[in-house]
Amino acid sequence: MQIQRRKSIRLKNYDYRQEGAYYITVCTFEKIEIFGHIMDGKMVLNDIGKIVYDEWKNTEKLRPNVLLDAFIVMPNHIHGIIIMNWSMSDDTIKNDVPNKFRSPSQTIGSIVRGFKSVSTKRINIYRNSPSRYVWQRNFHDHIIRNEKDFNRIREYINNNPKQWDYDQYH
Repeated sequence: MQIQRRKSIRLKNYDYRQEGAYYITVCTFEKIEIFGHIMDGKMVLNDIGKIVYDEWKNTEKLRPNVLLDAFIVMPNHIHGIIIMNWSMSDDTIKNDVPNKFRSPSQTIGSIVRGFKSVSTKRINIYRNSPSRYVWQRNFHDHIIRNEKDFNRIREYINNNPKQWDYDQYH
């Protein structure tokens, strides 16, 4: 019997610990709409959506090299910009977070994996449903290469609820 290896969707030979900006999209399992709904072009988070929102924000608190820019929790996915900045030191920011909560791996993959793990755990406690899937396997990423790209993505994120009827994840 042959063991199949999963094919990576990451950019080959790219160091995802590298400083820079990354556009991330993470979808729910089977794209089920569990985080709330769109009303009048605005996202209305339910309790599960608020958990996702809080855990995304916590990502920045737990990782001294991460800044979060624009993000939106949608009914069945989250879009966000993560900025990796290694010049920030533990001494100058986020020094109130105990080391035991810091991941030794500082790649985009480990950041998203940590977010998905902790949000799944909290959501499943809330739903009283241990081991239930919340997220699809993997995530989509785009390396932001210039200011024009950055601004275009930020605008897309901010306008995403208004475009829900046309969204590929809807």
